[in-house]
Amino acid sequence: MSYYYDIGDIMKRFMLVFIIFIILSLLVINDKDERIYSDIEKKELRAVFISYIELNNYVKGKSRKASKSNIDNMIKNIKKSKFNVIILQIRSHNDAIYRSDMFKVSDSIVLDNGSHYDILNYFQKKCLENNIDLFAWMNPYRIGKEENISRREWIDTTNIQRVGDVYYYNPASREVQNYLVDAVREVVKNYNIHALLFDDYFYPLEDIDEVEYYDYLRENEFVTKEDFHFMMVNNFIRDVYKTVKEEKSEVLFGISPEGNIDNNYSKNYADVRTWTSESGYIDFIMPQLYYGFFNSSRPYYDTLKEWNNMIKNDNILLFVALSFYKVGMIDNYAKEGYYEWINNNDIIKRQILVARSYDKYRGFSLFRYDNLFNEDNKNDNTSLELSNVINILE
Repeated sequence: MSYYYDIGDIMKRFMLVFIIFIILSLLVINDKDERIYSDIEKKELRAVFISYIELNNYVKGKSRKASKSNIDNMIKNIKKSKFNVIILQIRSHNDAIYRSDMFKVSDSIVLDNGSHYDILNYFQKKCLENNIDLFAWMNPYRIGKEENISRREWIDTTNIQRVGDVYYYNPASREVQNYLVDAVREVVKNYNIHALLFDDYFYPLEDIDEVEYYDYLRENEFVTKEDFHFMMVNNFIRDVYKTVKEEKSEVLFGISPEGNIDNNYSKNYADVRTWTSESGYIDFIMPQLYYGFFNSSRPYYDTLKEWNNMIKNDNILLFVALSFYKVGMIDNYAKEGYYEWINNNDIIKRQILVARSYDKYRGFSLFRYDNLFNEDNKNDNTSLELSNVINILE
């Protein structure tokens, strides 16, 4: 028996196999992207921030039973009002409201008898029961007072520095960066969170990294100190993103920077344009758009548009953080908008409706829980504003 091999036929078969391989590869990639983003893309993120201040009010100094009852009630209020995400501050001052081998227990969760329990785990359990997603919120660089320093051997080194009566980590220290990345790994590995969020951290002092900067200049000329600051923060953010994905690829990582883009560059060294245009930094951005419509310096319309248009990477989600704490209050720095939050009771509602018209928008978060639900914090506009928000939520 003889066989005749047609070269053209072989090439066609090879190309067919190759095309099928490419299609299957794309399907796998798309399936991965869908798995990561599907929960958020299918529904508008409607979040409420719960900070350490709330924990001071509802957990600190309470009995175990009372603290759990208070947390249950917080989650009940959030769910009843049609919100679907809690952004919980789990590390505010180099401490932890969770089981940690790296940080001391947060004062905010110490009970009336001096004991404590794993608050993050309790929120995790209750959020799951109530179909609410849980974002873990960290402040990476702030340490707070001296007693909060977890690495005592770093005192009087360049790794930490005192600014007034508050200590901060040095963002340019490689030891610090590794330590803070390990802190992220500890949480993502041990808890079932939907996302990790950094807030509007900043370089606490221009010369906090003086030693590291001049060491760098010995081998890298013509690098300004400002560029060095940006480089150090960006390196850290990339390492955090990589670590999150290594531990659990489905967990999202994002940042909630200051709403004023110029300030992010002039004082915070937060390179938001790079983060929102290149891959490997973040999954979402949540700018703090704490401005009214008539704010003379930063009107809400213009600032939202600026953030939306800045996002060049189609995989980056835009969530907007909104200032419910201003409801019914004088806005001291708004100039023409000085009385806007007193004269209106539907600002947050209108801000959400406006945001929904932008292509990058995927949801909002309100700062913060007590301003929505704590009777001691309410004013004439609070209930009306909240009711107006609830009415536009499905």
